[in-house]
Amino acid sequence: MKRSWLVSLLLLLGIAAGSYIAFLALRPDALPHGIVYGNGHIEGIEVRVAAEVPGRVVEHALVEGQTVTAGQPLVAIDPRSFHDELAAMRGELAALHGTQAAIDAQIVTWTHHAESAQRQSGRLRRLADDRVAAAQELDRALDTEREAVGQIERLRAQRETLAAQIDSVASRVRLAETQVERSTVLAPLDATVLVRAVEVGEVVQAGQPLALLVDLARLELKVYLPGVEAGKVRPDAPARVQVDAWPGRVFDARVARLDAYAQFAPRDIHLPEERTRMVYGVVLALDNPDGALKPGMPADAWIRWDETEPWPERLFVPRD
Repeated sequence: MKRSWLVSLLLLLGIAAGSYIAFLALRPDALPHGIVYGNGHIEGIEVRVAAEVPGRVVEHALVEGQTVTAGQPLVAIDPRSFHDELAAMRGELAALHGTQAAIDAQIVTWTHHAESAQRQSGRLRRLADDRVAAAQELDRALDTEREAVGQIERLRAQRETLAAQIDSVASRVRLAETQVERSTVLAPLDATVLVRAVEVGEVVQAGQPLALLVDLARLELKVYLPGVEAGKVRPDAPARVQVDAWPGRVFDARVARLDAYAQFAPRDIHLPEERTRMVYGVVLALDNPDGALKPGMPADAWIRWDETEPWPERLFVPRD
């Protein structure tokens, strides 16, 4: 009886040992040569959309989770005060242009008077030399000529001052036009609405955030590697990524950039012993054509730094 019990125990231990050996064969301790592993959370390129002009929100098209296209109207701020200001500026500009036209007409008139006075004074000067005309007549003609020239100079000075005023008001008109345009906030890029931060009826100030957009077509994953491994990785090196939400699916990626300086490993890194090491951040650019990946998803990444080595048939997370 005792011998039978011992035989059964030895049989069970043999089965367990065989299973463990098989497990080790399926899940090796070390990654294949040319492959390094890292993990992190997927991040999106976020764009904060803010109001450029103050006013009351009268309409918006912000629905969290929905996509928007570049140039699409997102938020409408009441533009009536901007339209009123623009109309006033345009009226002032039109009045200044009218004054400028009147001055130009006076310059033409006084130029004609000056030319006539010059001809008259020249004729009287010749007659005075021949003692046919009196000196008093010549003096009056010269006074008339000087008056005309003085009027022309005064009008031209007024016109220069008026031109400066016109430039100033024209700038204010352009500013008012810009304010009218900015009262409609447009999407700066194709993106997904992550957060809506405003409601219809709210009064917003210039610079106040209205929404947070994320570009799901340009997702990134930042992993941290020890210096020995990070030194092997080069920009544009191929990588593969897996997430829990899509088991068995592999997403292609590439190394976009590497940190130039080492840092202590972040607290959210998976392996406890890694937290005491100095590591380098490696940012991977992800391919996300169908939008399956979302910001915040935890992800595992494998980077192939040696392109002469093929990808292994199966990717695995190294054991602690």
